[in-house]
Amino acid sequence: MKNGSLFFLGLFAALGLAWVGIVVSSNAQIGSLAGYYDDTDSTSYPARPSGLAAQGALVYKDLGCASCHTQQVRRPGFGSDQDRGWGERQSVARDYIYQTSVQLGESRIGQDLTNLAGRKPSAPDQDDLLHMLYQGQGAMPSYQFLFETHKIQGEASSEALKLTGKQKPQSGFEIIPTTRAKELVAYLLSLNTTYDYPEAHPVAGAKGEGEK
Repeated sequence: MKNGSLFFLGLFAALGLAWVGIVVSSNAQIGSLAGYYDDTDSTSYPARPSGLAAQGALVYKDLGCASCHTQQVRRPGFGSDQDRGWGERQSVARDYIYQTSVQLGESRIGQDLTNLAGRKPSAPDQDDLLHMLYQGQGAMPSYQFLFETHKIQGEASSEALKLTGKQKPQSGFEIIPTTRAKELVAYLLSLNTTYDYPEAHPVAGAKGEGEK
């Protein structure tokens, strides 16, 4: 091939420029983002996840939850996320600064989970989420492998699921969440993006899908 070395040099140069433009420039813009300190309540946002929630993020990733759930609320005009109650504002880069593996998701077979713990008028609690994981809901399968069946020794455990019907364990046994189940629920309950950052407001004049 004539000028083969020149061709490959041009190819690598094009890839290098693309990498610099996408990776390096993006990191320069948002890679150094820090928490936003609010003087009115002397608190920095977002909050760093606790140990249990941080472990739960690994469980969430391991189970592939991002294949069916997103963690990104779109701004008005680009979807009906806020109308569904998934969040009161659009997601911004600062929401993810303390996440080691950001789980933005691939599709929305299930609902968005960005602000699961801060939803209004009511958000699910620990018991709601544990029961949902064990029983499944709609298109979401059950994750019964995150639970163990124990024979009751003396008094029943306070952690035992209160199940009825066909899923109620046989007499003398109880269903207990494993450590992985409790970690996953702790992570889901840490997903709270109610704080309104200055950059969360759309730029004046920006138009979304469906707007003229």
